[in-house]
Amino acid sequence: MTNEQHPNPWSRDGWRAPDTWQPPAHPNAPAQPGPQSHPAQDQRTPYPQPTPQPESHVSASYGPPSPFGTPTPTTSAPRSRSRVAGLLAVAVLAAGVGGGAGFAASQWSGGLADSAASASASASTEATETQIVQADPNNPNWTEVAESAVQAVVAIQVQGQDGSAGQGSGVVIDADGHIVTNNHVVSGSGSNAQIVVLLDDTSYAAEVVGTDPSTDLAVIKLVDPPSKLTVMSIADESELQVGDPVMAIGNPLGLADTVTTGIVSALNRPVTTRAVSNTTIAQGRDDLVVTAAIQTNAAINPGNSGGALVNGEGQLVGVTSSIASLASSSSSQAGNIGLGFAIGAGQVKYVTEQLIEKGVAEHPQIGISASDVSRTGPLGAVVAEVVAGSPAEAGGLRAGDLITEVDGAPVSSTESLVALVRNGQVGREMTLSVVRDDEEIEITVTPVAAAR
Repeated sequence: MTNEQHPNPWSRDGWRAPDTWQPPAHPNAPAQPGPQSHPAQDQRTPYPQPTPQPESHVSASYGPPSPFGTPTPTTSAPRSRSRVAGLLAVAVLAAGVGGGAGFAASQWSGGLADSAASASASASTEATETQIVQADPNNPNWTEVAESAVQAVVAIQVQGQDGSAGQGSGVVIDADGHIVTNNHVVSGSGSNAQIVVLLDDTSYAAEVVGTDPSTDLAVIKLVDPPSKLTVMSIADESELQVGDPVMAIGNPLGLADTVTTGIVSALNRPVTTRAVSNTTIAQGRDDLVVTAAIQTNAAINPGNSGGALVNGEGQLVGVTSSIASLASSSSSQAGNIGLGFAIGAGQVKYVTEQLIEKGVAEHPQIGISASDVSRTGPLGAVVAEVVAGSPAEAGGLRAGDLITEVDGAPVSSTESLVALVRNGQVGREMTLSVVRDDEEIEITVTPVAAAR
């Protein structure tokens, strides 16, 4: 896309809607309504807490409703977040908009077998799944995987009423023709954009079922699906391990049905990217997305957004959503450097089922604010404040506690804690590993839904 109204067609900034949402007056103000009281901090805490930062020290852009019950600033920059690793700076960009002119059809296999959507699949539509059996799971036959799984991956083209356009990918998840993709793929061109899906050399009109800027996921549906569909089989994400072989499938740079292979190079990587919204679907909120992402070295490029990351059995393990790029690279040259990220299949399934059922999704929060460790020792997130009446208070969490794990996944920072809590589910217990007075304890909390 070269429309002058959008600065960078490969980053979510290129899709930003005008800001109409104003952040709270204070960055640490509780997100939930009503008066709040806060217990006094434990004077014996080994991790003294700094006073809340003044408003001038934080960005005017805040993330979506915090799972901690407070809107925590996640970046000081007005655009895409960057981190410095040694002398190398990388920026996480959306991988949603393809620069190529090609736009070909592709199909997907497998689906949300136990979802309500699958249970109500049209009897007139015949669906097959993508899962295959490998003789050697550690050395998969990628030809077989590609032949099966690529049939459940589609290319998506979006045309806005203002002339803006974008491309991306999507995954067919049920026989009704529901397709999961990234929110920034379908929402970037504004309200009432025309969506065309190419599947098996045939183009189909599609409409938005629901979008979720907070997780960068969306569901669209074929208006008139074909009588036969291949749907994507969903993997058990909990079985995924670093080093496992994976394949990315999508529409990079407009080159549909492109497959690349690699391995899972990290799990639960905290990744922050700019959300995309439009005033009709997301009330104009310009949020940030914080994801406990699957990191892979399988090549992912602009246009792969919303596509599939599959295992050696042709099952979906994640939806590709963003890439890392050298901060010094110009926007016109950003591309794969071997660091791509996908939203895990567990979160995809959780959000997608809600979007199909009611058009919106709930997000978990536990009711705390936190800060990074400011001294040597174990990494984690230090509880700065516990909201009265919150799940955290009910579970016994205290100010000064150092949270080091969530359900066994290490917490390295506040950003990591945000990502892991958001990766949970409303009403499903999670176990926090906590260091208190030099003693390791476990605390169980049951997240509630964050206010929308």
